[in-house]
Amino acid sequence: MPLIDAAHLYRYYGKHCAVNNLSFHLHKGDVLGLLGQNGAGKTTSLQMLCGVLAPSAGQIQINGFDLLKHPLAAKQHIGYLPDTPPLYRDLTVTEYLTYCAKLHGLNKQATRLAMAHVIERCGLISVSKRLIAHLSKGFQQRLGIAQAILHQPDIIILDEPTVGLDPLQMTEIRALIRELGQEHGIILSTHRLSEVQESCNQVHIIHQGKLLLNESIAALDDMMNTGIIQITTRFAADNQRLATIVGVTQIETLAENCLRVHFNPANNPTQALTETIMVAGWELQELTPVKKSLEDIFIALTQDKTS
Repeated sequence: MPLIDAAHLYRYYGKHCAVNNLSFHLHKGDVLGLLGQNGAGKTTSLQMLCGVLAPSAGQIQINGFDLLKHPLAAKQHIGYLPDTPPLYRDLTVTEYLTYCAKLHGLNKQATRLAMAHVIERCGLISVSKRLIAHLSKGFQQRLGIAQAILHQPDIIILDEPTVGLDPLQMTEIRALIRELGQEHGIILSTHRLSEVQESCNQVHIIHQGKLLLNESIAALDDMMNTGIIQITTRFAADNQRLATIVGVTQIETLAENCLRVHFNPANNPTQALTETIMVAGWELQELTPVKKSLEDIFIALTQDKTS
């Protein structure tokens, strides 16, 4: 049974469709990156999955519980960090986590054990007695994650968990997310492409409320590693002649005597391109496979849907 089974979710604000027919599954051990530009529908999607916002249509099963029919039972399995952490700045770290434990209905012994666990797990030991108002942004994000996992939920949902952090703080939070992903199912939303590549094993690209891509990071790596060759010749090549080679799908002219050849991975034309250039006397100087970036894939998907 998946931890989350979301089917055909829609959310309208008046006539505007913020989320359009979103469906996916989340299993234990998944760290799923919900990637999209600002305004793509990421936060709305997460709020529906947490039960904060009701969908206009569709169904959400949380660990077997229907979120709309059995909200309390379903929400017990969810830990949520909104894009703005729900922190009380006039409390200390310990006081705040004690308060959160009471909200979750934990008894004194369970609270003591849970707090000790999350304070150590999230690297908060050195600041446990300090006022939240005096914590750095990085420690505040750690505390936000601590409150989300305090009750040991199966599902952790993080909305833009590294926004506003410096590079070192980002690295630390990403490492924590990867570690938590070994025992939980995690969804994190982000507009940072590097976030997905460094923290996640699954990626969904969402654009204008629609799910454009649902792939594993491994499959995405395969997509990025194939399909483009950059060629430099001493003399100008005949693009039309190269375009007739089996497998070639597109040729870009980057500069004088420098081409980028796109091809179907099922019909790799590298050998045929090399032979054609040599026979024609254009003198091959460079032939280099080009790895697509996640940015390339993201731009291609979103531009295709926008145009």
